[in-house]
Amino acid sequence: MTNDPDTPASEADPARRHPGMTRAEFEAKVRERRDQFDRANDKITARSGRNLVSAIGIGLGLGLVMVFSLVFIKDIFVVFATVLIAFTAFELATALRHAGRDVPRIPSVLGPVVVVPAAFYFGAEWQWISTIAGVLLVVLWRLAELSIPRHRASMRSVALDMSGGVFIQVYVTFLGSIAALLLRNDNGQWWVMSFLIVVVSVDVGAYATGLNFGKHPMAPTISPKKTWEGFAGSWIFGMASSVLLSIFLLDMPWWFGLILGTVLVLSATAGDLSESLLKRDLGIKDMSTWLPGHGGFLDRLDSILPSAAAAYVLFIVFA
Repeated sequence: MTNDPDTPASEADPARRHPGMTRAEFEAKVRERRDQFDRANDKITARSGRNLVSAIGIGLGLGLVMVFSLVFIKDIFVVFATVLIAFTAFELATALRHAGRDVPRIPSVLGPVVVVPAAFYFGAEWQWISTIAGVLLVVLWRLAELSIPRHRASMRSVALDMSGGVFIQVYVTFLGSIAALLLRNDNGQWWVMSFLIVVVSVDVGAYATGLNFGKHPMAPTISPKKTWEGFAGSWIFGMASSVLLSIFLLDMPWWFGLILGTVLVLSATAGDLSESLLKRDLGIKDMSTWLPGHGGFLDRLDSILPSAAAAYVLFIVFA
């Protein structure tokens, strides 16, 4: 506490701001409120499997970077997306290695570093060419590793290792680079922002309604915490945000929002369930612990990856 004589007594002693309360009583009150908050947060974490405070903080941080880059400098978004997808590829390669697959991580990371900028700066043709090059690099890298005794295995095991590397390049790198491909078009930044906001709305709607009203499991063998009530909430939030974004951001008729919302709710839900199935097969709860409150990078991008492809198709058809 400051001893500055110029500091008002009411600022120097918090208890002075609460007449009739001693400093000890004030500190006890603060501790009580903090304990209540921690208990409430623990209950939410136990029910949802997510630390709400950490999730909100990291989500806001990523969201601010996304909005700033899309509105002002597209190149920043490309760098941001490249780093995010590269980390995701490394994360998934590491998870597959822990599951017994010798997936090379260096070429898995090099793929996004090349493919995402190629999609933005040179278009779809170079996106495909660089993706194929990334796939070949993963395959050849694994074959070259056979010269090292500790990387030798049966042909069947090596084939599965290469399949895992190819899967990363298609599932993470190629789908993720579609957002950069969409961004390079006229007004593409508003389409990217819109589909990301809708996907976040779908996730928030499913989380909020599932947490408060969820009773009927949607896919208990894949993801026990997902409920039909949560899916209904995701549909309501997704449709509402899609209609508003269609009118005010995309300059499209309101009925297009219904199409956009329906498609993205389905793609986001499918992506979420697909990643849950993948984690179940690998025997893990989260892809990593790099993002407190979220799990890993793929745990945040699982709904976004297929939704990027869905949004790009809608852009081609309607815009």
